[in-house]
Amino acid sequence: GKLDESKDFFRTLYSFIYVLGTYLKPHVAILDGVTMGGGGGVSIPGTFRVATDRTVFATPEVHIGFHPDAAASFYLSHLTGHVGEYLALTGEKLNGVDMVALGLATHYSMSEHLDLVDERLAKLVTDDPSVIDSSLAQYGDLVYPDKTSIVHRLAVIDKCFSHETVEEIVDALESEAAQLNEEWCTLALKRLKEASPLALKVSLRSIREGRYQTLDECLVREYRMSINGISKPFYHDFCEV
Repeated sequence: GKLDESKDFFRTLYSFIYVLGTYLKPHVAILDGVTMGGGGGVSIPGTFRVATDRTVFATPEVHIGFHPDAAASFYLSHLTGHVGEYLALTGEKLNGVDMVALGLATHYSMSEHLDLVDERLAKLVTDDPSVIDSSLAQYGDLVYPDKTSIVHRLAVIDKCFSHETVEEIVDALESEAAQLNEEWCTLALKRLKEASPLALKVSLRSIREGRYQTLDECLVREYRMSINGISKPFYHDFCEV
């Protein structure tokens, strides 16, 4: 039935990410477009991630009653401060520049220059990471976060999303929203209140546990969470009637 098909899908996805994460040769992922869910899972754990002006990244799973999966609890939990919790609970979208600034991407290239990147990589006769790194940098583009970038809000994000519970995070964000009167803060609060309450709690704990686990351990835990998440006897927010 549908449950067995969903289990097979998750099993295949997590197996692929596990192989990718343990693959010895450098892996280059081109994030030229929407990079969410499994797309993030099969690219961000890799060695090199090239973001572009067309990149859109997010982990919006809480808004469908689920949790950030496919290795998200690993790579989000290892970001600076508590920005991982912020991204997991609000589902905010990031562009390519912000991905580089946060370390989710390693290089940046304009989409129109990707052919040059591909040609350069195809001509390499070595898998030396330093050579690949310099090649990507040579054909990359230098960019800086603008005034709307998430990097300018990290202090407030850390202040609010460092709290132990979702309720405390919401209270802290409400206080900041009243003081700052800034659109991003009001929007983040709105997203939290629209999301599945249970998904928020599950996702917060997932990120917190991921901070002390290996990629392999995160994948095993996330797989079990996903199977329970699609099983109606355990969880009702994600399943469709």
